[in-house]
Amino acid sequence: MTLPDRPAQGEQAHFRALESLYAAAPINRLFESTLEIPTAGVARIHFMIDERYFHAGGAAHGTSYFKMLDDAAFYAANSLVTDRFLLTTAFNLLFTKPLKAGPVVAEGRWVSGQRRVFVAEARLIDSEGEEAARGTGTFMRSRIALAGLPGYRVAP
Repeated sequence: MTLPDRPAQGEQAHFRALESLYAAAPINRLFESTLEIPTAGVARIHFMIDERYFHAGGAAHGTSYFKMLDDAAFYAANSLVTDRFLLTTAFNLLFTKPLKAGPVVAEGRWVSGQRRVFVAEARLIDSEGEEAARGTGTFMRSRIALAGLPGYRVAP
């Protein structure tokens, strides 16, 4: 995997602004989680699973899996785009283990694409360090300017 050439100047500010955008999204009031973008093409979401997210069988419902996998892959891809908000156009996921209560990390990484369509993947790691699910998505540039979104704040 080769990341596209990107100027280092302003990159960290973009990452922090994306983290702020994630925190400001109304959906994230339902999921106690934090986004971390350590480097271009990589995103991590730390979150807790508890009984509020369980289905009748006593494990996390698939909505939790999808939301965190999609977000981690999305932000990994959007870390490479400084002007536009990306949109998910497709997302496939594979469930490999039921998630029980405890901390979970969604790790996303950019795979390919540098212009209009991006491919990124993500995996969920449970509190025992085991993979519980993985997913791959495609993301496309939208007409929505990042700078115009509430929550996207670039520090001077």
